[in-house]
Amino acid sequence: MSDTIPIRKGEELDVKVIETFLRKHIQDLPNAPLEIRQFGAGRSNLTYALQIGEWEGVLRRPPLGPVAPKAHDMEREYTILKEIHPYFSPAPKPYVLADQNVIGRPFFVMERKHGVVLDSHFPDGVQVTEDLCRQISERMVDTLVNLHSIDYTKTSLKDITKPEGFLERQVHGWIKRYERSKTDEIDGIDQLTSWMADNIPHSPEPAIIHYDFKLNNSMFNDDFNDVIGLFDWEMTTVGDPLADLGVAMSYWIEANDSDLLKRGLGDEPITARSGFMTRKEFMESYARKSGRDVTNMNFYLTFAYFKLAVICQQIYYRYKKGQTQDERFAHLDLFVKNLIHYASEMASKRI
Repeated sequence: MSDTIPIRKGEELDVKVIETFLRKHIQDLPNAPLEIRQFGAGRSNLTYALQIGEWEGVLRRPPLGPVAPKAHDMEREYTILKEIHPYFSPAPKPYVLADQNVIGRPFFVMERKHGVVLDSHFPDGVQVTEDLCRQISERMVDTLVNLHSIDYTKTSLKDITKPEGFLERQVHGWIKRYERSKTDEIDGIDQLTSWMADNIPHSPEPAIIHYDFKLNNSMFNDDFNDVIGLFDWEMTTVGDPLADLGVAMSYWIEANDSDLLKRGLGDEPITARSGFMTRKEFMESYARKSGRDVTNMNFYLTFAYFKLAVICQQIYYRYKKGQTQDERFAHLDLFVKNLIHYASEMASKRI
């Protein structure tokens, strides 16, 4: 469990209760005690590594304190994984869903994958070349294209999603989320939200979208030639695939981006290194492989930066209101302002 940390204070789980639940719902578990550690990354849902002898699993639950309406829906995420996994192996196989009566909040348990998750550093011993960085970029494009190629009508997602009018609902919905979680006045925000509402493009054919697609939500094999895991399916739905591409690009940092954009969520991501695709190259590769037109990507990128700003603002709002004491969130307001200004600049550009 080298990619985990001891459980943070206040985020402990009742080991006895969890073990009893697992033994009731998962067959043939080893006769060994349950060990629990926590995945330290992530700023939203809480995720824990479970181990009983040779058996391993991952438990995912909502964060502590009040949460935004419709957010952190464990039952929905469990259902999405159950439907997508048979068609898309990087999606973890879900094992069991628990209602709030077990630990006070719903949670689910899924398979534990082992591989390499990249973020701001390569693992020790990896010979980093421009060719390797290009290969990683290509595999990320391929993974997104493959996800968008799934026929969602063969899954029950067709019954729990509403692709018609997706982008309009998203734009207006995220504007409302920002208004509900606002803590400070930011110059240009009214002009930005008005521009987005007035410039919503016509969407292509709908697809299954991950909607939080980024490098540190992906897991590679040891040779970096295959994406074997994709995590954090909370926002997944059926909708505009270019909105998914826009979100992916809002996380894809380039060498010439501002320092605040590079380091707003931690250390500078490795995508700023030489050899990694630029956002423009990534989008052009996606267009070639998927056959989709990316002409209006300036809108999708504008909205993606705004959406990321709102996500960070919701987290900062929880910190400001004392609903979490995690000091990682203390200066997220600066990153929110930077993202809003970046989105405003993007609105005037043509990709």
